[in-house]
Amino acid sequence: MKSAYELALERLQAQGIEPPREDALDDATRAAMAEVRRKAKAKLAELEIMHRQRLREIDPAARREEEEGYQRERRRIEDECERRLAELRRAAG
Repeated sequence: MKSAYELALERLQAQGIEPPREDALDDATRAAMAEVRRKAKAKLAELEIMHRQRLREIDPAARREEEEGYQRERRRIEDECERRLAELRRAAG
């Protein structure tokens, strides 16, 4: 599954817009971006573990609602990560 950032980059490339180059960023900005990504990845892993546990505990009728909630939360975490990365890029640029 591609992240929201990867999907956005594909859309930019389809429109003929060059993707942002991270090599143009300073070390502090790259480190901050790596930290944002690391935290988002950890949150997603935690969410996945909790989701799997809840799926084992609920009845089949409630699975759809649980799955929809899981997908919403996953998108929220990914979007928040991308928003923070965009803020760091703007601050550096």
